[in-house]
Amino acid sequence: MHNRISLKAIQAFEAAARFESFALAADDLFVTPSAISHQVKLLEELVGVRLFHRVHRAVVLTDAGRKYAEEISAAFARIEAATRNVAGAEKSDILSIHCTPSFATQWLMPRLARYSALQPDVDVRLNASVSPVDLMQEEFDVDIRYGMRQLQPAGTLVLPLPPETIVPLCAPGLITEDRPLASMEDLGHHMLIHSVRCLVTWRDWMRQHRKVKLDISRGLRFDRSFMSISAAVDGLGVCLDSLLLVERELESGRLVAPFGREGLQVQAYTFNVLKSKVDLPKIRSFQDWLFRELADDGSSAGGR
Repeated sequence: MHNRISLKAIQAFEAAARFESFALAADDLFVTPSAISHQVKLLEELVGVRLFHRVHRAVVLTDAGRKYAEEISAAFARIEAATRNVAGAEKSDILSIHCTPSFATQWLMPRLARYSALQPDVDVRLNASVSPVDLMQEEFDVDIRYGMRQLQPAGTLVLPLPPETIVPLCAPGLITEDRPLASMEDLGHHMLIHSVRCLVTWRDWMRQHRKVKLDISRGLRFDRSFMSISAAVDGLGVCLDSLLLVERELESGRLVAPFGREGLQVQAYTFNVLKSKVDLPKIRSFQDWLFRELADDGSSAGGR
């Protein structure tokens, strides 16, 4: 079968099979019975199988015609359902984002309303996990990664996000007259909170401040920054983490940076997207918005 099947012929056959009458099918499709008969005949010639028995003025499906009609009817039902679904959709596009948990929780989620306000026709789906995804195989449009860069499949665009600034952070109530944080040496009197996945550790911080001696073998350890930050907010100790991740906590006064906001910097985040998708409006708008937000924050991006 080399010729393309006519949708008009398929429609005529489906109606004739449904009514088992060329005349009723013609009324349903607002054509003449001879037009239905002609289209069915063309279809039979194309598939090489008789689909109807002509019995006097009536038509009866053959066994092959009945099986074919069942498949065609199911296909028409799927088309009708798909049409209803797309007609009832509130959004034109769905943007699927994969992101590391702490960046998603601490930075991205609080800002998504801004993006949605700018792009009301885009519905956002956000999935957060540590494991990177294969954009070639999985149903994600964008992957925001943290950590050591891994080789991406050919055809992937990898854009570095700005570096993040890492500083000591604690709840203001942790600082008392008996246990001040007036100097970096005072850290020795406080519990240290370790963000295990952070590329900047307390050991790195001590290398920069060689005069300060801390027992970094002790303290609380968490494998997600949002947990370390939450522990610091609860007054459990001093964490070492990204300024960008704690913007809300700093603004609300739940956290303070006792030694200021100058600190170690690390560039570890990447924005990953397939080159074949990068110019899609939903991805281009999100990419532009993301980098604009990061620039407007005046700090470096980061998160685990």
